[in-house]
Amino acid sequence: MAEPLCIYFGKCGGCLSQNVDYTVQLENKRRTLAKAAKFEGVEIFHGKEYFYRTRVDMVFHEGGLGFRKKGTWHKIVDIEKCVIANEVINRLIGEIRSFFKNVDYFEPKKNRGTFRYAVIRAPQEDSSVSFVLNADSTHLLAAREQISSFAAETSAANVIVTYVPGNTDISVSNDYFVLKGRDLLRETYLGRTFSYNVQGFFQNNYEMSLRLHQYVRDILARYETGGSHLVDLYGGVGTFGIINSGLFREVTIVESFPQSIESARANIAANMVENVKAVELDAKRLKNLNLRQPLAVITDPPRSGMHPQTIHELKSLKPELIIYVSCNIRQLGVDLEKFADYRVKSAALFDFFPHTPHCEAVVEMVPGT
Repeated sequence: MAEPLCIYFGKCGGCLSQNVDYTVQLENKRRTLAKAAKFEGVEIFHGKEYFYRTRVDMVFHEGGLGFRKKGTWHKIVDIEKCVIANEVINRLIGEIRSFFKNVDYFEPKKNRGTFRYAVIRAPQEDSSVSFVLNADSTHLLAAREQISSFAAETSAANVIVTYVPGNTDISVSNDYFVLKGRDLLRETYLGRTFSYNVQGFFQNNYEMSLRLHQYVRDILARYETGGSHLVDLYGGVGTFGIINSGLFREVTIVESFPQSIESARANIAANMVENVKAVELDAKRLKNLNLRQPLAVITDPPRSGMHPQTIHELKSLKPELIIYVSCNIRQLGVDLEKFADYRVKSAALFDFFPHTPHCEAVVEMVPGT
C-alpha cells in the first residue's frame, strides 16, 4: 500500500490507484500486456508518478471548478490542485478559479446554465484554455465578456471559446473562436516540430511520448528500410511518419479526420520532408492506395482497436514489419489474435498514466509463427 499524494483521493473519480505502490501498479500493467501479447519479455518504461499530464478537462460547478465525483456523472468534487497535472496546468487552474466565481454554471440534470468545461492544455512549448459553453444558453454574450476580461489577464498563451449543444456531454467542438493567441498548439519530438488543433487529440504525457517515439525509431533502425514504404496508419497529425521519414524511401500518413489531415499536411511542410504525403482515408479502405513493396506499417488506432476490415486489408498487403501502438491493451490482445501469420518479436509498456488503469503499449510483429 502507498500514501496517496492527492487530498481528494477516494472522492474524485480521476485516479484509482494512488493507494497502491507504484512498482505494483507497473507489474500489474506488465502482466496484462504479457497476457494480451502472449509475450513474456515485456519492457517497462515509466517516468514521473505525479505532475505529468498536459491536459485536463475540468467542470464548472456551484463550488467553482472540479472533477466528477467517483461513481457519479452529475456530482462534482471541487479541486484546487491536481497532483497528476503539470505545474503550468495547476497555475491556470488557480487563475480560472480566482477569476470565475459564482458563474452561471451548467446543471446537467436540469440541462441549463452556461459554463460547462475548462479544457486546460499545457504542452512543453505552449498553453491554452478552452471555455466550453452551452450553445443553448441565453447568457452567452455575458459569458463571452467575462472570458474576454480573463483573456487579458491570464498567463495562458491561447484562450478559446467553444460551443457545444446542451443535450450532449462533450468538451470539444468545431464550433469555436479564438479570443487570444491561436487555435494551434505546438510540440517537438526528436527534432521535429508538430502543430495540432486545440480541439484535437494529442498525447497527454510529454516525457513518455518522447520515449515512445525514440523506442519506435530504434525498432525501425534495426531493419534495412532505406528502400521501403512506411504507412503511418491512424496517423493523426503525422508524428510517426514525419519523425521516421529519413529511414524510408516513401511515407504515407493515413487518417480519416479532416482536421488531423490538415495539421499533418502543415506539419509535413513545416518540417520540410519531401518524401511524406498525408491521405484522408478510412483505414478500412487501404486497398484504394497504391502502396509499394517492401512495406512497413505503424498502426496507432483508437481505444476501439482496428476494424476487422482494416485488419483484413492490412494482412493482404503482407508488410515485412508491423508496429502496433495501443492505448487499450485488452483490445490489442483481441486484434493480435487475428494476425495468425505474424509473431510478436518485442513488446513494451509505456506508463503514460500512473495511478490509473491506462497505459500505452508497443508491439513489434514480423511474419512467422
